[in-house]
Amino acid sequence: MSQMQGKTVVITGATKGIGKAVAELFAKNGVNIAFTYNSNKESADKIAQELESTFGIKARAYPLDILDTDQFKPLFEAIDQDFDRVDFFVSNAMIYGRSVVGGYGRFMKLKPKKGLTNIYTATVGAFVAGSQEAAKRMEKVGGGAIVTLSSTGNLIYIENYAGHGTNKAAVEAMARYAAVELGEMNIRVNAVSGGPIDTDALKAFTNYEEVKAETIKRSALNRMGAPEDVAGAVYFLCTPEAGWITGHTLVVDGGTTFR
Repeated sequence: MSQMQGKTVVITGATKGIGKAVAELFAKNGVNIAFTYNSNKESADKIAQELESTFGIKARAYPLDILDTDQFKPLFEAIDQDFDRVDFFVSNAMIYGRSVVGGYGRFMKLKPKKGLTNIYTATVGAFVAGSQEAAKRMEKVGGGAIVTLSSTGNLIYIENYAGHGTNKAAVEAMARYAAVELGEMNIRVNAVSGGPIDTDALKAFTNYEEVKAETIKRSALNRMGAPEDVAGAVYFLCTPEAGWITGHTLVVDGGTTFR
């Protein structure tokens, strides 16, 4: 029997893209899934039902606006009603579209009080608020693991990505601080930094085709990254095999940041 079986992971934003791939991989390995969605309850509930029927685990979906960090406490209280433990927390949900206007663009067009603030809240604020609530539950079961999603856009220049890239650097730093302070609870904290991954969020970029072409050109593997590529790294960092890895950022980029 897998050492992961019967445990519970909480994932923010798991109805598509990387979050959904993470949920499926954990469920495949016998982990119960509590995940959040932004607005489409019907779609989220359908995904939960599919996870249960396909993998024989327990799955539940919960609404969450990651721009309102006060929602994390009632979210975890609702999860407490459905699950008897929390072992892993994956801070994945992100924002794009109208909510990042003022934060997505070239440097001279950035607006600190608009999009930049929203990006910080959704990236760093949501990680902090979610991890604090998760850690309280993990401590009760003897420990656990937290993973935040990051991006190599904080390592290499991507046009219009300054607002996102700098906040990804910030959340990686916050994860390192959390790793030191939560270690006494036997909680490991890491980040997974993905190169450009072919998701709806990337397709929302105005220069998506250019980013895709450049990624394939730079990649040592001559392809874009897929959600499953990142999911495998997230899962690994939560397993016993990664038991002495904490405060680390695992770069999953197909070699793109080297070229």
